[in-house]
Amino acid sequence: MNRLVFFVVLASMPAASNADDWKLLFNGKDLAGWRANLDPAAFTVVNGMLRINASSQTRAHLFYVGDRQDGLESFKNFELEATVRAEPNSNGGIFVHTDMSTRDNRKHLARGYEVQLNSAAQEKRKTGSLYAVVDLQESPVDESEWFTVRVVVSGKRITVSLNGEEVVDYTEPPDVVRPQNRSGRVFAENGGAIALQAHDPSSVWYFRDIRVKRLP
Repeated sequence: MNRLVFFVVLASMPAASNADDWKLLFNGKDLAGWRANLDPAAFTVVNGMLRINASSQTRAHLFYVGDRQDGLESFKNFELEATVRAEPNSNGGIFVHTDMSTRDNRKHLARGYEVQLNSAAQEKRKTGSLYAVVDLQESPVDESEWFTVRVVVSGKRITVSLNGEEVVDYTEPPDVVRPQNRSGRVFAENGGAIALQAHDPSSVWYFRDIRVKRLP
């Protein structure tokens, strides 16, 4: 094949799809690749959906562990997407750059950032908030309907989008200082785990199509 023909063949080939870069985290059948730190019964699979409903006021979290037999799968720079919805008056959250460390007797996670999920009127921090860092006063979505959450972490920057609309764009300042009870609310140098929160017995959240793409 001469060089001209070879060039034409290459030029006519379709570009590689980015779809292969995505990793599906939830298979819709069981909780393979996930591990609860507390209250395992809070996390069940129902009709292809991940259902989250705590059995006590103690916070429980479901961590993505992948194929690891011990420890947690770590993500530093990445894009995370999930399709979610809630029952009325439900609180929940998605944690990134976290681990299983807790900071109080209700077992709130000590480290990482939380993307708030909330359909409860009494909770002032609305869906899409970067909890206690960038708080939204009004929810951009109807949580009773399926909506997409997209979280992108690159270096010290995190963005949150709901149904394709960016609602948070935050860059962590150098030497940031948090309140004492949230001192671990910072990016981890080497990345951290992804976790889903079971908040309380009256809160029910559903997840599907959970996927992640690692970034440089």
